[in-house]
Amino acid sequence: MAGFSSMRGGRGRKLKSEINVVPYIDVMLVLLIIFMVATPVSNPGVVNLPTAAKSALPPTEYIQIALKPDTTATIGITGGKDSRQQAESVPGRSALMQKLRTMHEANPELPVMIAGDKDIKYDDVIQVISEAKKLGVNRVGLATKQ
Repeated sequence: MAGFSSMRGGRGRKLKSEINVVPYIDVMLVLLIIFMVATPVSNPGVVNLPTAAKSALPPTEYIQIALKPDTTATIGITGGKDSRQQAESVPGRSALMQKLRTMHEANPELPVMIAGDKDIKYDDVIQVISEAKKLGVNRVGLATKQ
């Protein structure tokens, strides 16, 4: 047996002290591809709003409120055979709600149409809708650009 070990050179097998990173790179590439495929393609910043069909029979007469970004508004009765009341400018939201209250008490059957400027805060429009509902207005609509 002694002769056999001398044939191998007299030394035992030397151990490698390096880390083989090729399998780790392969695993990372596979994980990267899986995550790229699994991520949603849609943009998370986009809000998908529901669509609504145009009213089949829009009202012929209604109270129109036009909101402006500087907290002023105009309110008046629009449509009908004769426009009974011209649009009136009001300086603030509290004056607007007071005027809406008097117009709604005089004409409780009329719906309210809100036309908000594109630069107005969304919250301002929602607050006007909420206040109109509190006053007892059954139908509140939003005007859009045709």
